[in-house]
Amino acid sequence: MGWLADEFGENRLRGRVILPTDEFFPGAYTGSEVDVRRVFAMLCAHMDVDPARVDFEFVVADPGEQALLASLPGYTQRSAGAAGEYVRRGGRGVVSVDSGQAADPMALVATIAHELGHERLIGEGRIGTRADEEQLTDLLTVYFGLGIFNANAAFQYAAGGGGWRTTSLGYLSERTFGYALAVYAHLRGERSPAWARYVDANPRAFLTKGLKYRWAEHEREQF
Repeated sequence: MGWLADEFGENRLRGRVILPTDEFFPGAYTGSEVDVRRVFAMLCAHMDVDPARVDFEFVVADPGEQALLASLPGYTQRSAGAAGEYVRRGGRGVVSVDSGQAADPMALVATIAHELGHERLIGEGRIGTRADEEQLTDLLTVYFGLGIFNANAAFQYAAGGGGWRTTSLGYLSERTFGYALAVYAHLRGERSPAWARYVDANPRAFLTKGLKYRWAEHEREQF
C-alpha cells in the first residue's frame, strides 16, 4: 500500500470510495453487453484510464454446457480467479470479460477494476514481470476506492436447485481484503468509515479487527 501511495500519490488515496449505489452507477442495469460496456466506461473514468488506449472485448460464453451441468442434482461448482483477462496486443491494452460476469454487477465491477489495474501497472510501465503481480493488482483496486467490490466478490456462496455453488474471484482472500481495507481507511485517517456498511459480513469482520489494530498501533507510536 505504501508503494501504491508512492506511485499514485496522495490525491488518489483521498479520492472518493466507490459504492454499489445509483450515485456511482446510475440507470437501469439488465446485464446486456451495452450495460457492461457502460460500466467499463465508468470505471475507465474513475481509474483515469483513457478508453481510447484500451480495447474492450465482451466474450460470450457457451451457455449450453453450464445449463446442462447446473441441471444435474447436487451439482457443485467452484470457480477461481478473475473471470477476465488483460493482455498487450499491438502495443495496446486489451481487457476481456466473460459474459457470465454480466449477471452479477458486483463481480463485474470487481473483474473490470482488476483488469484496468493491470493497465495502470503494466500498460504504464510501472512494473515488469513479478510473482505477486496479481495480488498487487487486487490491492490497487483498494487504493483506487473500489475495494468494496473486490472484497465482496472474493468469495460468494449460493444454494438452490438441489445443489450449491461457491465462487472465488480474484487473488486475495476475504481476510486479506478486509485487512487491506483497514490499512486503506487508516491511511485516510478514518476510524469508522461510513462506507464499511457496504462491505459483506465476512470481509467486514476482518476490516473491523484490522482498524482496531491499526489505530491501537498508531496510538502506541504516539507515546
